[in-house]
Amino acid sequence: MPTQRAFRIHNDDTGYRAGVETIDVPEPAAGEVLLRIDYASVNYKDALGGTGKGKVIKRFPLTGGIDAAGVVERSEHADFAPGNAVVATGHGMAFDHDGGYAQYLCVPGDWLVKLPAGLDTRTTMLLGTAGFTAALAVHRLLRNDQRPDMGPILVTGASGGVGVIAIAILAKLGFEVAAVSGKPELQPWLKELGAAQILGRNELPGGDRPLEKAVWGGAVDNVGGDMLAQITRTVVPYGNIASIGLAGGTDLHTTVMPFILRGVALLGCESVHIAQPLRGELWQHLATDWRVDEPERLLGGEITLDALPEVFERMLAGGTHGRMLVKPTGAG
Repeated sequence: MPTQRAFRIHNDDTGYRAGVETIDVPEPAAGEVLLRIDYASVNYKDALGGTGKGKVIKRFPLTGGIDAAGVVERSEHADFAPGNAVVATGHGMAFDHDGGYAQYLCVPGDWLVKLPAGLDTRTTMLLGTAGFTAALAVHRLLRNDQRPDMGPILVTGASGGVGVIAIAILAKLGFEVAAVSGKPELQPWLKELGAAQILGRNELPGGDRPLEKAVWGGAVDNVGGDMLAQITRTVVPYGNIASIGLAGGTDLHTTVMPFILRGVALLGCESVHIAQPLRGELWQHLATDWRVDEPERLLGGEITLDALPEVFERMLAGGTHGRMLVKPTGAG
């Protein structure tokens, strides 16, 4: 039976551990597809699962990686044939099903999306789950009547994967984007991607009253915690906040005042349980009218499977920026 290299995560009597191992290449069952992975990516959730610092994995042992893009090798699903370029994100990957940190991935065909014209596998993973989630946030804002004339959109956690892609998409759609970042050295890069203004983490306007002066037309928040609470108090009437991340904490200490006196909407965004038609629609947007110009600008680094533990630690410590690309076929 052919074998492959994979980044496996264990949690058993000997403790929580992870690393590259040699395992069998799976055989696709009825309805499944085996793809040869070209690229995967590193997301905050991957770092939590790969280090054990977040309870985001249900079954052990398991191959990490919540996304992957590659080419169909064998198919037992009517919609896919060998040679099709596809992307897999969300569903049970790296939760209760093996994920993309391997040379091959076998998943139900219903989890896959064929790459639309305009995207190859590398560009797709330069976007990855982060880009897909940023697109979902933009989709939710627009569906809830967010408009450029309502004022600037605040993007927090701006140097992370979701943040930089949200900046690029929103700027392309005509929004003025204000980016929040604690990394002054990245300001030229963020402006190049489309940020009109950049604020430090402690430079947000407003205090802790239930309502403060309305400054922002809306927001894409990757931080949560106190920063999200402060944003709720400073959004204009009927502005929207797309809530995505929790790097700043899971608690939200606010009041109902922004919601009942200004009609502010807090829109939750999660990329796992998305219906396939919407998945296809969002990837089509990312390939066409929401396409990031010069996507290689998003790249924060390209690594092999062996470098994952070190990158996980750096990401959790705030030491990475942009998108971290994983090439599973790279030498060990």
